[in-house]
Amino acid sequence: MKLFTRLPGSDAVPPALVRMRVIATGLLIVMAGLFLVARAIEPRYPAFGFVRAFAEAAMVGGLADWFAVTALFRHPLGLPIPHTAIVPRNKDRIGDTLAAFLRDNFLIPGVVARRMGRLDVAASAGRWLASPSGGGEGRLRRGASRLAADLLEALDQHRLGGMVKSSIGQRLRALDIAPLLGQALDAAIANDRHLPLLNGIIRWAGRTLSANEPLIRDMVHERAGSIMRWTGLDETLANKIIDGLDQMLADMATDPGHPLRAKAEEGLRQLAFDLQFDAVTGARVETLKSEIIDNPAMQRWLDGLWEQARASLLRIARDPDASRSGKLGEALRQLGTTLQEDARLRATINRFVRRSTVGMVADYGDGIVRLVSETIRGWDADTITRRLENAVGRDLQYIRINGTVVGGLVGLAIHAIDIAL
Repeated sequence: MKLFTRLPGSDAVPPALVRMRVIATGLLIVMAGLFLVARAIEPRYPAFGFVRAFAEAAMVGGLADWFAVTALFRHPLGLPIPHTAIVPRNKDRIGDTLAAFLRDNFLIPGVVARRMGRLDVAASAGRWLASPSGGGEGRLRRGASRLAADLLEALDQHRLGGMVKSSIGQRLRALDIAPLLGQALDAAIANDRHLPLLNGIIRWAGRTLSANEPLIRDMVHERAGSIMRWTGLDETLANKIIDGLDQMLADMATDPGHPLRAKAEEGLRQLAFDLQFDAVTGARVETLKSEIIDNPAMQRWLDGLWEQARASLLRIARDPDASRSGKLGEALRQLGTTLQEDARLRATINRFVRRSTVGMVADYGDGIVRLVSETIRGWDADTITRRLENAVGRDLQYIRINGTVVGGLVGLAIHAIDIAL
């Protein structure tokens, strides 16, 4: 009779189960010894008949329950008795039954929808975000952070970075940017937000003129006739041109109603209109956008952007408490507070989570059921027997103990009735 077995790895017999087996078997041995002692003493001391009756019935009850418990997982004493080794013989049926139980009680969209309807996921997330670190939530956050960091470090960074860069590039190429620029320029003009830009252009033109005075003088000198150069009129003409341009730029900077300033604003309005509605202008912008995206400098910038984002994610994942103490932590706590206080937002999030979960169950529920069934079918009989016995074996040993005690009490009662009659 194999009573104690030490199995390797995760299937090792738990110490609590070994202890309960020792107690149940020891109790049965004690009853056998007590029966022998009482049977030997009973002829001289008839009162020991009660002890013998108790021990005898206890042995019967204990052996019967030992047989029943053992028959669940193996053949008692190795004998191929019918209707024993129930678990290994019915392994496939147990897997199918468990899978059907999951499907009928947990993985039906209607059942999931009803149970999800009682959960306030948004409020729980809000409390988790708003509460300080510590306890189980702190351990959960740190565990999730370590998992996220391990995943980020395990992924192929070159391939992942290429995917991110390609995705950003595709989004930029798909974006019709000309109308957006036109609308932004229209809104800026309507609210006079273009004025700082226009003033900046005028100031830039003034600085450019000052920096290039020698160039203007050389151009006038080269194009002037010999008489003008001989009389020095070329220098006078160059001064007049420079002074005139400088005065014009000064007037544009100080006079909001200057005609050239009005022409510049009219040009900006026309540009905004063309960006939104002119096909030729839109095509030019698209060509310029494609050239910028394909530019090696832009590609290097995108690579750097991904590396910076990855480094930030790793920094946050490795030290979640530090991230919660900065601006990101403040934003997360504010989000948690908002989730707890805004009933409409909570309802929206809960509805989204409920529909997403129900949709996943509808799409993948049958796959989960098949996975459970096929996994159990794939286990060998010894594996499933060990795992089930380790999971419930401790309670089954209580059945043996109870059977021994209850059998003894029944035998005692029967002996008392027999003497009374």
